[in-house]
Parts: sequence; C-alpha cells; structure tokens
Amino acid sequence: MNFFLYINRKLIIFFVLFLIFAFAIFVFYKQINLNNIKVENLNNNFSDADISEPKFAINNESKKINITATEGNFLSQNKVLLKDNVRFKSNDFSIETEEVIFNRDKQTAHSKSKSLFKSKNVTIVSDGFNIHDRGNKIIFYGNSNLILK
Repeated sequence: MNFFLYINRKLIIFFVLFLIFAFAIFVFYKQINLNNIKVENLNNNFSDADISEPKFAINNESKKINITATEGNFLSQNKVLLKDNVRFKSNDFSIETEEVIFNRDKQTAHSKSKSLFKSKNVTIVSDGFNIHDRGNKIIFYGNSNLILK
C-alpha cells in the first residue's frame, strides 16, 4: 500500500472536519448576533404611551375642534394625558402646546404648559389654558402675551 496516499487521506478527513466545525461555529455566532440585534431594536421602539398619535374632537353646535398629539396616556376612564406636539385645530383657530389633560366625557381640556393660540387676527402666548363649555370658552393662564393684527 502506498504510504503517501494513506497520509493524505487522513489529512483530508481532518481538514474537512475542521472546516465543518469552523462553519458551524460561524453560523451559530451570526445567529446569536442577529437575535441580540432584534431584541435591542424591539426594546428601543416601545414607549410608555398607551396611545400613539391619538385623535379626538370637541363638538358643539357651531364648530368642531380636532385634537391631535404624538402620544397619550389614560389617566382614568374619561381623562387622557396628551403629550408632545398637541394641537387643537378648528376653522377659526389653532392652539399648540406640549401637554394637555383632555376629558372625553365633558369635552374639556386643561394645560399648564406653554401654549400658542393663533387665529386670523390674534396670537396669544400663555403659560396654560382651559377649554370649557364644549369649546365655547377658552381661558388663558399665567404670563400671557397678546398680539393683535
């Protein structure tokens, strides 16, 4: 029997087994890294908000006020805390602020954060506001600047 062919056969078998083992380690390593990336992405996408991009409306006899925000949290069955880019918009005016407590049952809103009211002839910057009587009355609080056009 040829000794040269016998040695090569053993080397080839060990080399093939080494390649299979290295390939298996590589595949498991990549799979573990992919699983870690997926878990990190899922954790980053969740926030503590109950509602993302909530939309509500205050309706009365003469107008409709649409309310939008980036996120919201339920405080009770009827009260919702709206946060980030909160906007009240009707045909006559708009109000922009960062945080509002909206009562869905009574259709009232209350804010203690900086607010910007805009209408055709008036701009008001205030430290907060209350909307009562289904949107017919708006009371501005704190330091307020009124600009008439």
